[in-house]
Amino acid sequence: MTCIVGLVHEGRVYIGGDSAGVSGLDLNVRRDQKVSVKSGFAFGFTTSFRMGQLIQYAFEPPKRHPEKDLMAYMVTDFVDALRSCLKAGGFARKDSEVEQGGSFLVGHAGRLFAIHGDYQVAEATCGYDAVGCGEGYAKGALFATAKHTPADRIDMALAAAESHSAGVRGPFHTVSV
Repeated sequence: MTCIVGLVHEGRVYIGGDSAGVSGLDLNVRRDQKVSVKSGFAFGFTTSFRMGQLIQYAFEPPKRHPEKDLMAYMVTDFVDALRSCLKAGGFARKDSEVEQGGSFLVGHAGRLFAIHGDYQVAEATCGYDAVGCGEGYAKGALFATAKHTPADRIDMALAAAESHSAGVRGPFHTVSV
C-alpha cells in the first residue's frame, strides 16, 4: 500500500503522499492524510495508518543541539524518541529480540531522510526518495522530471505510481518545510 515521495529543492523539503488504505485486495480511499508537518519536520508514512497517526499526533521530535550533526541527531535522538512513541502507542513489534517499526520519509533542515522498519536512517545522494509499493515508479518519475517544479515532480511521481500500482490512489497531498 502507498506511495510517499520526497525531494529537496533550494533548501526546502517537499513530501507528497497518496490516499490509499489497502488490506489484501480491499481498497479504501481515506480522508486522513499520510503527510503532515510538525515542529519543523515534514512527514510522509507508509506501513500503517496507526504508525502515521502516532507520528502526527503523539510524537514530539526532540530538540536538536546546534552543534550536533543532523545525521547523528536523526540516528540517535530522533530514532530513540520515535521508538519510545511507537512502543507507548502499541505499534512497535519485537520478534526474536529484533524491534520493528515502519517506513516513512522525514524532511528537516533542508534534508530528506527515509526511516525504515529496522529504524535505520537513510539519506539518498540524489536529493529525492520514495517509499511504499509505488516506490520504483515514483523514483523513475522523479529522475525523469528533474527540470520541473517541485510540486509538478511530486504530482507526476504519484501519478506514475497510481498508474502502475494497484496500491496507490489519489487524491494526492503535499507538504513542505
